[in-house]
Amino acid sequence: MAEIWAIILAAGESKRMGSPKMLLPFMGITIIENVIANVSGSKVDNIMVVLGADRDSIVKLIRTKAVNYCYNENYKDGMLSSVMCGFRNIPIDHSAVLVFQGDQPLITPKAINSVIEVYLSSGKGIVIPVYESKRGHPILIDRKYRNEIQKLNPAEGLRSLALKYSDDVLEVNTDVAGILRDFDTYDEYKNEINKIH
Repeated sequence: MAEIWAIILAAGESKRMGSPKMLLPFMGITIIENVIANVSGSKVDNIMVVLGADRDSIVKLIRTKAVNYCYNENYKDGMLSSVMCGFRNIPIDHSAVLVFQGDQPLITPKAINSVIEVYLSSGKGIVIPVYESKRGHPILIDRKYRNEIQKLNPAEGLRSLALKYSDDVLEVNTDVAGILRDFDTYDEYKNEINKIH
C-alpha cells in the first residue's frame, strides 16, 4: 500500500497577526507543534512541512520531530504556491496527500482518520471534511491530481480543483469544529486561548 502524506502549510507571513503565528504558544507548546502532534497521532504515514517566512525559527522547533520540510521560495505568492511546493517535494509514489494549514491546531487525529478512512473505502479522489455544512481542512487529494495541482490558478487556489472535479469529491461530516478554526488575528487567537483556560 502506497503511503499517505500530510502537507502542513507553515510558510505564511502572518501579516494580520502581527507576529509569527506558528510560534505562538498553544496548549503548552506552539501552534505548529500542536498541528504536527495531531497529524502524527493519526493514520498519516509521513509529514512534509512547507516553510517560508520565519523559516529558521520554525526549523529550530521541528527539526527533532519525525517530519520532513521544504522551503517555498515563492511563499509571498500565496497559499497555493506552498501547496505546489509540498507536492513537488514528496515521493511520486504516494497514494494520497492531506493538506493542512499550519494555524489549525484544533483538528483532531480522529477527524483526520475519518477523512482517510472514507478515502480508502470510497474510491473518491478528493475527500473534504464538513462541519455544520461548511467545508474545512484537511483536504485529501489522490495522487492522480498531482500534476493538475501544478496547473491551478493561484487566484482560485485548491478549491478550484474540487470544483473542476466535483464528481470525484466526497464530503465527510464531522463533529470537530476545529476543521474550520484558524487564527488570522491576535483577537481570534486570544479568544481561543480564553476558551481553553
